Amino acid sequence: MGSPGEKRSGRSRRRLLAVLCAALTGAGACTDLPPPQLVTSTPSITPSRTPNLTEVVVGIDTLNRGFNPHTLADQSALTSTLGALLLPSVHRPGPDGSPVLDRTIASSAQVTKTEPFTVTYTLRRDASWSDGAPIAAEDFDYLWQQMRTAPGVVNAAGYRLISGVASRDSGKTVEVTFRKPYPGWRSLFTNLLPAHLLKDAPGGWLGAMDSSFPASGGPFTLKSVDVDRGEVVLERNDRYWDQPAVLDRIVLRKSDHNGLVSALRSGNDQMSLLRPDQIAMESLKELGKTVSLTTVPRPTVLQLLLRPASARLADSRVRAAVAAAIDRDALIGVGTGGGPSAQLRADAHVYAPSQRGYKATMPPGIPGSGKPDLTAVERLMVEAGYTQQAGAWMRNGQQLNLIIAAPAENEPYVMVAHQLQRQLAGASIPARVVTSVGDQLYGDMLSPAAPQPGVPVDSGVDIAVVPQVFGDDPATVLASNFGCWTENEGDGAVPAGRPNPASFCDRALQPVIDGALTGSMPLADALPGIEAALWQQAVSIPLFQLSDTLVTRPEVSGVTAGPPLAGPFVEAADWKRVPVPTSSTATPTPPPTK
Repeated sequence: MGSPGEKRSGRSRRRLLAVLCAALTGAGACTDLPPPQLVTSTPSITPSRTPNLTEVVVGIDTLNRGFNPHTLADQSALTSTLGALLLPSVHRPGPDGSPVLDRTIASSAQVTKTEPFTVTYTLRRDASWSDGAPIAAEDFDYLWQQMRTAPGVVNAAGYRLISGVASRDSGKTVEVTFRKPYPGWRSLFTNLLPAHLLKDAPGGWLGAMDSSFPASGGPFTLKSVDVDRGEVVLERNDRYWDQPAVLDRIVLRKSDHNGLVSALRSGNDQMSLLRPDQIAMESLKELGKTVSLTTVPRPTVLQLLLRPASARLADSRVRAAVAAAIDRDALIGVGTGGGPSAQLRADAHVYAPSQRGYKATMPPGIPGSGKPDLTAVERLMVEAGYTQQAGAWMRNGQQLNLIIAAPAENEPYVMVAHQLQRQLAGASIPARVVTSVGDQLYGDMLSPAAPQPGVPVDSGVDIAVVPQVFGDDPATVLASNFGCWTENEGDGAVPAGRPNPASFCDRALQPVIDGALTGSMPLADALPGIEAALWQQAVSIPLFQLSDTLVTRPEVSGVTAGPPLAGPFVEAADWKRVPVPTSSTATPTPPPTK
């Protein structure tokens, strides 16, 4: 449907034509003429404007506020994109996903002591933020302080092992000491943030990156973000000290799936990164050889957390009963829409399906593994002390009612939450879906501060439909998502940050998790028992790994899917816009219908 302006313009042209016809009637200008013959020859080619070879337009299907790559609240394909283009990282994923030193930031990073375990980083002297401030030790210290204490952070277990960050040589030598050995230290200090701007900024850690980046330490800078218009503009960073980016600008432009397909067909977008459902995939395939399609798995798996901190789900038998009421296949179908993510079913807790080393660990027939089992629901609920009265599960005069939480306006999480609500209703377990902005959800609702170390707090949320983020060190993923959040038990417990989103802590498992994290036990030896225990506890039910489809036209070269879990934009500094013949980029005008 056209805009009001377009409609007015069309009416004006028709009135003008009528006036001209009336004025020229005497000259025969508007006499009836026989209709022109239909042209059925080769369709004409709509001429295109001269392409801007210094700019690439990338279509996207989601643009929300929040760009902090270290928080669960801000996890998105766009946040990963901006982090890759704007933020410095000491290590980045190599071709196989293993961390490789980024020599544009550091000339060396190595273990220099074993007692205490110490890693020394030597930073390049010319590495600086776009405002001229050096990238230095204070950026390491700021990230450490936030990651070890803030709620809702991503894979913080390694940061919680750090005992100190020391600055040497005007901040260009950084010594990081640890309380225990940490083999996964290369996973730390990615996406460094400008401490000199954030530490005193209003909103600080959470608010300063709500709609912008205060400074860049990468090959591009952020020129503008317009969430309402759906556009992000990035420009080459003129202060970048290493090889400059080939392109002058990268424009990220949001549209719905139909709009993205149309823009790719016309050449208005040279690329697109979207999370398509089955219908959108069919439309993309209809573009034929004018584009290439590549699946790009994200580092996130959509999971259901059945939270032991909830008084209603503290009993593992009740959690198992809830799991038995779930139709897992239907949840995956709703969440993926039949798109590429449907091929990335997640049947393990510590590795994502696309990662090297992944293998399914879900025991066959366990509650939550397939179709609903109402017989198992009834048996488990009765074992937990419930009786069914008038279609409701009752215990001690209280009906079982659950709260399902999901991040607001964030799909597919909200859709899955509502589908889960309907499934539980079929097992006489009423539930209510609540959505909240990310900072509140992952803070007070899922990781509330405990009045006593190690004591979980019932925030009122029973089930959470949230992402689990994976990385290059699986032991860190394990400890961050399923480890206890205190150093030891009893009155001498040392706080080690906020609880994991499930508020799950198994003291019997914790020594094994600690051993895997610190290297005293190989992860391969620890994992089978841990995976089995997590399934048995019915705390986390992973569903599928989110993925995007990368669509590229021939006028952009150098674009790949990128290293595992990193995405295509880590290589964007090398992208090139190349001229292509008009006939291969323009859209044919279809012949008129008879």
